[in-house]
Amino acid sequence: MRTLLSVVGTRGDVQPVIALAMQVRKLGHDVHLCVPPNFVQWAEALGFPVTSVGVEMRAPRPGAPTPPTTIPDLIADQFATIGAAAEGHDIILGANAHQYAAPSIAELRGIPYVNAVYAPTALPNDTNTLSWNERALARVNANRSRLGLAPIDDVLRQIITERPWLAFDATLAPVASDSKISVTQTGAWILEDRTPLPSDLEEFLAVGEPPVYFGFGSMPVATGTSRTLIEASRALGRRAILSRGWAELELIDQSSDCIAIGDVNQQALFPRVAAVVHHGGAGTTHAAALAGAPQVIAPMFSDQPFWASRVRELGIGTSIPMAELTADRLSSMLQVVSGLQMVERAATIAGRIAADGAAVAAQHLVDSARAHRMM
Repeated sequence: MRTLLSVVGTRGDVQPVIALAMQVRKLGHDVHLCVPPNFVQWAEALGFPVTSVGVEMRAPRPGAPTPPTTIPDLIADQFATIGAAAEGHDIILGANAHQYAAPSIAELRGIPYVNAVYAPTALPNDTNTLSWNERALARVNANRSRLGLAPIDDVLRQIITERPWLAFDATLAPVASDSKISVTQTGAWILEDRTPLPSDLEEFLAVGEPPVYFGFGSMPVATGTSRTLIEASRALGRRAILSRGWAELELIDQSSDCIAIGDVNQQALFPRVAAVVHHGGAGTTHAAALAGAPQVIAPMFSDQPFWASRVRELGIGTSIPMAELTADRLSSMLQVVSGLQMVERAATIAGRIAADGAAVAAQHLVDSARAHRMM
């Protein structure tokens, strides 16, 4: 079987698809990846044939070229690149809700298409369906017309389909009992990471009580946020780890109670921290929950408020809108999540989270392609 996996977005979108690709290959099948240009080298290093799709989504780099004044038509780009990459494949899986071309390409080639999302909030409803149509329907139909395909009237429902997959753990994000569509919940697609932690971080962890981790991934944060975070941890006598992220969080002094780090192996780090303070991305929420680390989420947009609400409902953390974050309020929240009741609850929930979601999804994908061939 030859499988095409397509994904656009940041590392949080791409990494689960890499995990799925590894499991499909483990089952003895070929995998071709369509990923943003800044992830092509990573995928190639793992031995996958790769097609670059879309644009880079990563932090601005010093000396980087000035962005173009005209924005490329990313929908047309998907139709062209995924259309060419799909030649000779048996099934297409598109990850997240920005798969404008993949379902049409699968329709054109007469092969199955599966969509997987990372949070229930991505599933179609009256509000987001209208928004998707306003910004994408005309362009999707223009590209479908060029392929000789009939127009559609609902972009998001075409992308998600009536039988989507939810690539997240059922303990953390169960499918609503009143869902109007049939959802297959595979569990989260976790890429095993055996990368050792940097030596300076290992030394920092070894010399005192577990610190608090602060990190907001690819999210922007206000000037002065580093001071807010460090002052909150110091108010409780806690040490702090600052993950720089795209916001480039930095230390406010040279005290030995804090360390700033780049991207590290969260699977190795989170079991060794007292709490994880973050933006509420699906990947970080899952990694912290799996590690049994209590969480404080400061959500900003997208699915982040949903994950904040789930953490509260499960009793494994609390949350505060990023716009309302102060050192005093964060310090109070850290005191709450450091309490024995929440620490024990986080450990209990961690024991209920499955780690085999990518393997489950890989088998579903193989079974779907086989069932289509037998029709």
